[in-house]
Amino acid sequence: MKATLERTDLLKSLTHVHRVVERRNTIPILSNVLLRADGGSLNLKATDLDLEIIETIPAMIEMGGATTVPAHMFYDIVRKLPDGSQVVLETTGDNSTLEIRAGRSRFTLQMLPESDFPDLTAGEFSHGFTLTAGDIRKLIDATQFAISTEETRYYLNGIYMHTVDTAGGQRFRAVATDGHRLAQAEVAAPSGSQGMPGVIVPRKTVGEIQKLLEDPAAEVRIELSETKIRITTASIVLTSKLIDGTFPDYGRVIPQGNDKELRVDRDEFKEAVDRVSTISSERGRAVKLSLSEGRMVLTVNNPDSGSATEELAVEYASDAMDIGFNSRYLLDIANQLSSDTALFRLADSGSPTLIQDNTVEDCLFVLMPMRV
Repeated sequence: MKATLERTDLLKSLTHVHRVVERRNTIPILSNVLLRADGGSLNLKATDLDLEIIETIPAMIEMGGATTVPAHMFYDIVRKLPDGSQVVLETTGDNSTLEIRAGRSRFTLQMLPESDFPDLTAGEFSHGFTLTAGDIRKLIDATQFAISTEETRYYLNGIYMHTVDTAGGQRFRAVATDGHRLAQAEVAAPSGSQGMPGVIVPRKTVGEIQKLLEDPAAEVRIELSETKIRITTASIVLTSKLIDGTFPDYGRVIPQGNDKELRVDRDEFKEAVDRVSTISSERGRAVKLSLSEGRMVLTVNNPDSGSATEELAVEYASDAMDIGFNSRYLLDIANQLSSDTALFRLADSGSPTLIQDNTVEDCLFVLMPMRV
């Protein structure tokens, strides 16, 4: 194999694929990236047996072929090569090492045979449809923070994607929850998504998809089966196993009868929560919101260090009440709101609160209160 290509193209591609490779592997071949030179392009492929990324980049191929080399070391070498340089990749005659040349730099890496590299067999996909990268990013950005990290509740370790029928037509919806908060976002259901199985996309896969989608206007092909998802862009194919579990009936968690409405300037609220939470401890991140007509007082008490209060002018005309929330969760949600005003729908100090944009209805958030 002998291929010549731009260092910039190779580095960008390796940045994408090497992230999939776990740094500690009991199976040596899983530490490697597969390089395949063919026609006018170089294919790079990496997998952890649950997730697989293949990226194609243009290259001048003098001799076709395929091999595998350690992914993280290869990435570090290319990262440190001079910007703008041409990189030559060439296997040695005995097929034991790959030589990397750029300018006056020379490296050789030990290879493992291509035949050992596993293939994440995709099987048949029952549903396929196209969304813009911007829509996919919107769904992920609005819900990713609420994914549970609790391994025992593995069915919450991802984003649940499915279609729902609403009064305004069919919608493609993403939901994530960790039991303390819930995030839901949706877009118009694309053609081909009707009747798709509800799927739980794992946290690691979600993170990779988010990083791969750079151009918001780009068309992205999504294919689904009961066990796998495939995302295809112009140069990248990502295939991943899905979480084999049943996502809970999240509709029961979303409060319907919360009649106390609070409107507050999103940025002012966010900054006030951030300021008063400076005093909170790592363990107890509670911030108390004391609501009365036209005003909100935020209070944090930490027996070990002191207390903080801040008052905000708000739109609130219901009964006075005190309610406590985890300050970090409040900030996570406030960061996802897109309109200037945040809308809180409250019931009482012990019931879940619904938080939405004042004008945009594509996203909603549910937050459980804390005792304060």
